[in-house]
Amino acid sequence: MKKIYHLANCTTCQRILKEVKPAKNVLLQDIKTEAITAVQLDEMAKLTGSYEALFSRIALKYRALKLNERKLTEADYRKYILEEYTFLKRPVAILGKKIFVGNTKATVEALKSELSKK
Repeated sequence: MKKIYHLANCTTCQRILKEVKPAKNVLLQDIKTEAITAVQLDEMAKLTGSYEALFSRIALKYRALKLNERKLTEADYRKYILEEYTFLKRPVAILGKKIFVGNTKATVEALKSELSKK
């Protein structure tokens, strides 16, 4: 399976998608219009090793909900990502058994390299 979870209205996601140029066989899922499911999130966590690795602390609601003042558990991370799409670190690309999470330069370069192989 080749899939990229992103936000269509996010300029960072748009820039990254333009840069990595996913082929037509890569499914794109806008997590705002098509919410991620528990099964999808669990698959991501299995590939990364934790829900925390998928959790965005720069989401506006992170401070608004005072989550920065709490010690969150893996169950908390899972619950918040499922409840609010902005808590998912974006974009998330799954290419077979490989996962690429976030928008750091190194992650984007690795994703671009992997997509150009196939």
